[in-house]
Amino acid sequence: MRTKVGIIGAGPAGLMLAHLLHLDGIDCVVLEKHDQTYVEGRIRAGVIEQWVADLLIEMGVGSRMQREGLVHHGINLSFADTLHPIDFKALTGKGVTIYGQQEVVKDLIAARLAVNGPILFEVDHVDLHDFNTTSPHVSFCHNGKREELVCDFIAGCDGFHGIARNSIPAGVLTAYERVYPFAWLGILSESPPPSKELVYAYHDRGFALYSMRTPTLSRLYLQCAPDDDILHWPDERIWEELHGRLAGRTLAEGKVVQRSITPMRSFVVEPMQCGRLYLAGDAAHIVPPTGAKGMNLAAADVRVLSRAIAAFYRSGRTDALERYSTACLKRIWKAQRFSWWMTSLLHVFPQDNPFDRRRQLAELDYLTGSSAALTSLAENYVGLPMQ
Repeated sequence: MRTKVGIIGAGPAGLMLAHLLHLDGIDCVVLEKHDQTYVEGRIRAGVIEQWVADLLIEMGVGSRMQREGLVHHGINLSFADTLHPIDFKALTGKGVTIYGQQEVVKDLIAARLAVNGPILFEVDHVDLHDFNTTSPHVSFCHNGKREELVCDFIAGCDGFHGIARNSIPAGVLTAYERVYPFAWLGILSESPPPSKELVYAYHDRGFALYSMRTPTLSRLYLQCAPDDDILHWPDERIWEELHGRLAGRTLAEGKVVQRSITPMRSFVVEPMQCGRLYLAGDAAHIVPPTGAKGMNLAAADVRVLSRAIAAFYRSGRTDALERYSTACLKRIWKAQRFSWWMTSLLHVFPQDNPFDRRRQLAELDYLTGSSAALTSLAENYVGLPMQ
């Protein structure tokens, strides 16, 4: 099997890269270890920066998002028994769109299949070879048969636990990581959200986030211990904590249709490339979800990568490919800074003492009373400009 770009992983990064390459007339093959139903059903973050929403529309895959997505012009901060609305539109002229990551994946898969673009689901025993040469290839098993994909470039878009990053020889990458002393318990509830826009809550009992997928389907989160057991969180306890950590709004209860516990970490590897293997999305970096940057960073990576690959096929130039890591990491570290700041601002750390708690409240009070500080939050949240 021969193609120009072999893409490992059919998440947002891999599928978006495949569609961007298709629009430039560049052949690619997507390899995914899970089946299509699993990939389309993975519930992930749903906050899309404005430039990413604009890009999806420009790519021709944003029509359902435009119909069903919820455009938000701000968020709310809840602390000290008061709800503080923050108007992003007034501060920056921009907003965000609430549209589940799994819905973006469905739209991208549909677009890929509509143009007969190859996606091979349920592949296993994937191995990457010779990516330090001009003739890389990927071996894998599909439908019980050993296959080989010969390509010019390999894009590792297979997530934090994928094969791509782990295929790079020891000593090439430098990893930077912070593991946080808490996790998020998340539920999906058949109930209306307490507000038309997201509520980020700081409380002595821990952080909480009140978001939504639709006007009748809420995505709700609670700070919990990283080693907590989901069995220790029956519905009654979940709703008690959600009610207790929310200020200024009434929270409707509903049927809990999904629940999970997600650990929190910040992670970056440098560089994001080795020879003709390029890492994108969670394969190269993880951010705590407080800043809503995960899928948006993946989109930024593949936009840079697709342009660099297109430049190579147009003119043979390799300078953009050589600068891929540098171009992406500048944005990634700014997103890490913002995500760390939001996480530190709103969570209760186990080692904190009363001084730390009072300092957090003072920072929240300063933030909500300063147009300069609010503008900084807003411009980071809605998405920094692409270079």
